[in-house]
Amino acid sequence: MEQSAKPGSGSEWRRYLPPFNWLAHYEAAWLTSDFVAGVTLAAYAIPVALAYATLAGLPPQVGIYGYLLGGLGYALLGSSRQLAIGPTSAISLMIAGTVGEMAGGDTARYAEIASLAGFTVALLCLISWLFRLSVLVRLISDSILVGFKAGAGLTIIMTQLPSLFGVSGGGHNFFERAVLLLGELGQIQYLVLAIGLLAIVMLLAGERAFPGRPIALAVVILAIAAASVFGLPALGVPITGKIPQGLPSLTLPTLRLRDVDGIFPLAAGCLLLAYIEGVSAARSFATKYGYELDPRQEFLGLGAANLAAALGHGYPVAGGLSQSAVNDKAGARTPLALIFASLTLAVSLLFLTGFLQNLPKAVLAAVVFTAVLGLVDIRTLSRMWRISKADFYAATIALAAVLLLGILQGILLAAAASVLILLARASQPHVAFLGRIPGTSSFSDLARHPENEQLPHVLVFRPEASLLYVNAEFVSQTVMERLTTIGKASIRTVVCDLSASPYIDLAGSRMLRLLYTELAASGIALRILGARGRVRDLLRADGLGDIVSVRGTKLETVVDSSA
Repeated sequence: MEQSAKPGSGSEWRRYLPPFNWLAHYEAAWLTSDFVAGVTLAAYAIPVALAYATLAGLPPQVGIYGYLLGGLGYALLGSSRQLAIGPTSAISLMIAGTVGEMAGGDTARYAEIASLAGFTVALLCLISWLFRLSVLVRLISDSILVGFKAGAGLTIIMTQLPSLFGVSGGGHNFFERAVLLLGELGQIQYLVLAIGLLAIVMLLAGERAFPGRPIALAVVILAIAAASVFGLPALGVPITGKIPQGLPSLTLPTLRLRDVDGIFPLAAGCLLLAYIEGVSAARSFATKYGYELDPRQEFLGLGAANLAAALGHGYPVAGGLSQSAVNDKAGARTPLALIFASLTLAVSLLFLTGFLQNLPKAVLAAVVFTAVLGLVDIRTLSRMWRISKADFYAATIALAAVLLLGILQGILLAAAASVLILLARASQPHVAFLGRIPGTSSFSDLARHPENEQLPHVLVFRPEASLLYVNAEFVSQTVMERLTTIGKASIRTVVCDLSASPYIDLAGSRMLRLLYTELAASGIALRILGARGRVRDLLRADGLGDIVSVRGTKLETVVDSSA
């Protein structure tokens, strides 16, 4: 049986270098699967990387640099075996919507700031790993993420419509872009529109007929061939143009953090997006294949990926769900697939860039358009409306924030809204007033079961949440209002059932003390029961056990003795 590593031993460092773990159990039969998955991932990545880099306002090859170097960095320190790293649509749009204002129209500075953002993400990843901040990301609810993704998807689609229609477009948010686009509808280039729509149809049909295959690459090859044969550039169809041949040079940033105002909010937004999407995808694969994912280690993997991408003049990268699904369906067994993908991309940069210069930009827009359609999850939003209006409203807040403010401000506002909604829900917990179930010695909520028997001279309440500073006053106020409604004169004992309160803080203890004092002034006794061990310890340490009975006595015993 394998012994656990002692702190400080050489084995302890294996936790922080995952390749030592998966390489030790690597099987020769996996090599073919990883190789095929790597080549397939590279075939998927080339058109997507070109499209996302263009969306980010950067040269097309920068997207390929992100896949090539980001994958190598993650393979070294990431804990997922199927997660694929590269540029994503949301981060690309965040870069496009934020860096332009920072750069002040300087193209060279624009690229430098985008690269500096990658370095800053790597720095924040290291800080997050050191301080174990993975727990904070859990504060963002799934409902908020659904709304955010829908808003991001709609915003990205709106940014691609001008390229599909062959017009200039513009604007800073969804609605401004929509208004400008409507004003340019009379300038549509119908040949460009036909090319884009045909590419969308081919992409959607191909993905449905051949799931998991690099359909986008096939469409790109056909588009390049058609553009070359029919002379589409001469007909006014915008194309990608010449892509520099060769591998990226590795250099440190030319800018310092203090040289760029707003770089930390940008990097924080990118990290938030990258970590949430990456860990969500990685967890699904870990569950599928039965291995352990280390959420804290993911900060190191993501940090290494962004450091490597930034060294190669790239911009922030993340573990995207779509490229990871391609990697998984192609048979990836370990992160070695990412290394094979990077080698394939390196060969493509060295020898195949000349073939990409006649690629119509409308086809790249079609690639982005189809890639982000899945972000707008109408089915989940409608399900929220039917089941939980509160979750639907939370999603709507996030969606509206992204449409009105943009990706960066939208994700930060969505994160703040998620925390505020959590606090709002915690501040008003349900307080159940209990009655006896007819013919039994059991008790349940009178609001849910009006047929329950009202207890003579006894009021029993059960807060269905931990008693904390955010809700203590609400619980006390609810109990006193109930007493006023039924009449204090008819009550001799109030019983507080803490069986549904796993935790209590000093504010909760103080509330119970004040409740005891107020009830005593009216000649009413307070009894506390059902408290768990840690709750009893705190109440007794705070002195409440000296004046109120704090114990685990059964509810029926207390009620019968108090009636």
